[in-house]
Amino acid sequence: MRKVLALALAVFAASALGARAETYPSRTVTIVVPYPAGGPTDTVARVLADRLKENDALDQTVIIENIGGAGGAIGVGRVAHSAPDGYTVSIGHVQTHVLNAATMKLDYDVVNDFAPVSLIADTPIWIISRKDLAANDVTGLIAWLKQMDGKATAGTVGVGGPTDIAALLFQKETGTTFQFVPYRGGSLLLQDMLGGHIDFAFGQAANYLSYVHDGQLKAYAVLQPKRWWAAPEVPTLDEFGIKNIHASFWHGIWVPKGTPPDVIAKLNAAIRVSLADPAVQERFKKVGQEIWSQEYQTPEALAAKQKDEIARWTPIIKESGIKAE
Repeated sequence: MRKVLALALAVFAASALGARAETYPSRTVTIVVPYPAGGPTDTVARVLADRLKENDALDQTVIIENIGGAGGAIGVGRVAHSAPDGYTVSIGHVQTHVLNAATMKLDYDVVNDFAPVSLIADTPIWIISRKDLAANDVTGLIAWLKQMDGKATAGTVGVGGPTDIAALLFQKETGTTFQFVPYRGGSLLLQDMLGGHIDFAFGQAANYLSYVHDGQLKAYAVLQPKRWWAAPEVPTLDEFGIKNIHASFWHGIWVPKGTPPDVIAKLNAAIRVSLADPAVQERFKKVGQEIWSQEYQTPEALAAKQKDEIARWTPIIKESGIKAE
């Protein structure tokens, strides 16, 4: 009798494991965006979610849940403390999964409490301003900032994020000062700059591209070694002799640590199929996002990118003394 019972239990366990692998996902998958709706991270998530819904590898509803606040830390924490079953997914970037760990006291670990799935898309940081700001190039902007003597306002998303750090490095290299105005999300900052309520910003280029092209905002420089493919008319800071202030918002997908490897593999496969779709590629291109090439669309590549960025930015943050309260 005991042998029969043991055999039955073994068969049941094997069946349960097989069913789990075959049926995931059997219900809605939620991508948590740690910022308000309308910003660049939200846009990336929605483009991806729209295609994942149609993906045969998932064949399940995929929804977006916006949980803003604390520079993305609240939304990311929601995923860190979720069940490791593949149904609650985090989209994030250099701030949420690198910088916040160095500037905040978090109740989770950005590396050890997550499992990487895939890199998604990348966009650089650039300097943009309200359309009627007097300066027309970086040299003029520096002169204007010095003339304003600390009264100019620069919008940033959160405190201690990549735009914040880039702005501090810019101050140091140019001998300028200006006031920082923190926002909960990029869409809110954008609206205030369009309305002329703040002067300029260091922001995700994708968030401002269409407004620069329409003449509603000015773009001064892109913070990368070469000019940006989406706006080749905008120079780099390096061209003005301001070197090595290079930063971008690379987006990735993570799940809670402990998520089964087969679930991660299925999510990764679905993401890779989605990113290979020409329609998805065109949608990303139109909003200034560049999809990572296929060799970087792996859990290992995302883990390596996160590790490299932590090693790069943590000493800069410690030296500057940036802390987000």
